[in-house]
Amino acid sequence: MSTFPLIVSTPGGNAYQGEAAVLSVRGVEGELAVMAHHVPFVTATKPGVCKIELEDGSVRLGRTDGGILTVAKDKVTLLAGCFTWVDTE
Repeated sequence: MSTFPLIVSTPGGNAYQGEAAVLSVRGVEGELAVMAHHVPFVTATKPGVCKIELEDGSVRLGRTDGGILTVAKDKVTLLAGCFTWVDTE
């Protein structure tokens, strides 16, 4: 499965920076998932669970208070006011 560079950033620093296969978040118009080679776009996100699927099939779950999701040609960035892991590394 192809991956893409993902950064989950908060005012306190990066909560996650690495490769991801799928990012699932709650957008203002509903649930959305981003995969490698997704068309570029920007959207606001709502509070909820953020699911990061890694290339090996493992999943990381976090909770965000909402923010801005930017999908660019070379990376994906989720800017959130607050991000808390709900799983363990």
